[in-house]
Amino acid sequence: MERSARTWAAQGASGRARAHHGWQWQEGAALSSRHPPAAPTMRSLIADHSRYVKSFRVFLKSSTEHQCVRDFVEKQLPGLISSIGNGKSTINILSIGGGAGEIDLMMLSKVRARYPGVTINNEVIDPNAEQIFSYKERVAKTSNLENIKFTWHKETAHEYESRMSAEKSSKKWDFIHMIQMLYYVKDIPATIRYFHQLLEKQAKLLIILVSGNSGWETLWKKYGPHLPLTDLCCHATSADVKAILDSAGLKYQLYELPSDMDITSCFMEGSMDGELLLDFLTETCEFSKTAPPELKQQIMEELRKPGCSQERDGKVLFNNNLSAIVVEP
Repeated sequence: MERSARTWAAQGASGRARAHHGWQWQEGAALSSRHPPAAPTMRSLIADHSRYVKSFRVFLKSSTEHQCVRDFVEKQLPGLISSIGNGKSTINILSIGGGAGEIDLMMLSKVRARYPGVTINNEVIDPNAEQIFSYKERVAKTSNLENIKFTWHKETAHEYESRMSAEKSSKKWDFIHMIQMLYYVKDIPATIRYFHQLLEKQAKLLIILVSGNSGWETLWKKYGPHLPLTDLCCHATSADVKAILDSAGLKYQLYELPSDMDITSCFMEGSMDGELLLDFLTETCEFSKTAPPELKQQIMEELRKPGCSQERDGKVLFNNNLSAIVVEP
């Protein structure tokens, strides 16, 4: 399942979880061996759609994630896509996990500004019907889209690859982007390799995901094995993607997108927002009530440490940094 549901709307239970299976967690021995991998009473947050949506909304309210991605699109993207449509009458763009379309439309506006009058074929892959519906609604309410043709496919990246293979399609793309969706791909190297080979000569592949220098990396590598596992997603950061690209010999540029999340409420007894944020951070439904006391104490202490957060002006600010990786053909 792709990261579509996380993408700029609190719909779809596959959302913004920092997931945790299949990636390197050798440091997970931080807890004493008396603890099982996860307490029987602990449940994955993804299992409770309503609670997930609530926690995700609190995350959006508490973090600067949207703003840091908007800033990247405004300041960096125009230069990066400045040659993707040179000499072309049509620019083909593939959005993988496009979600509700907010960031997609921002990026499309930058392409239109660089290539006024050129037809843009924008195809969207997303497995979540609610997100596609929201995306279509957003397009219907947005002006100045005359030159853009939208096509939506309710499918995962893997299903798209299978369909293209069955159709023996050799279609190439001028711009492919994957924003916060690689967590839901079973074979990340294969997925990157497949979509990279679909790039035209002047094209770009944009990947945005959590930074290898973020608090998420610290928290999940240390405590991931002790929290409820789910097969819906895997833990990956820009450090993992960078290693994949390096081993494949691919050229890329990496941009750090500074972001933080105010988790002060997590340390306020009785705060509902704090409990929901803890659920989001640990990907555990009602973490405060169901986690073993030792695990809860250790995670609460970890969240205050420099590896996860910094304290400023009386607030505890979690390091929510993202990375944007722009891969060359």
